[in-house]
Amino acid sequence: MTTTDMTTTLYTTVGSPLGELLLVGRSSPTAPGGTALVSLSLPGQKGAAVVEDGWVRDEAAFAGTARQLTAYFAGERTRFDVEYADGPGATDFRRRVWRAVESIPYGRTATYGQIAAAVGASGAGVRAVGTAIGRNPLLVVRPCHRVIGSDGALRGYAGGLARKEHLLGLEGALPA
Repeated sequence: MTTTDMTTTLYTTVGSPLGELLLVGRSSPTAPGGTALVSLSLPGQKGAAVVEDGWVRDEAAFAGTARQLTAYFAGERTRFDVEYADGPGATDFRRRVWRAVESIPYGRTATYGQIAAAVGASGAGVRAVGTAIGRNPLLVVRPCHRVIGSDGALRGYAGGLARKEHLLGLEGALPA
């Protein structure tokens, strides 16, 4: 692993059935492999991270995460053991929504309304929940693809609805 300080941003790319994933993180003494994941972006994703000057490419820093992603896409893994670190745009409300999303089990779905109720933001708060889910910087590993419309329809996914459908199909969770 490259010697870095706690403020150095590390990145790598990993191939997947969804396209080349961009993983971004920073050093963390408590994270498995020593790197906390800040962002996982898909090609063409709305709001995707973009490699910036000063970032350090370090494949080894993400080796464990890459192995977990490979196993997930092969149908051999149902959850991720990855430490996350907040990036720009994380708020208390978004963190609450993201934790609720993380609680959706593999192979299951939840509606935006159910997530809103779980964080105490029912009614008009469903729109705010949808916005928070849309700002999830950790696609795939924080399973926002498991959130669907109250009518069972696939709605809103920053990586595109075809990728959402692919992920739900992989998990055996496509709505009828």
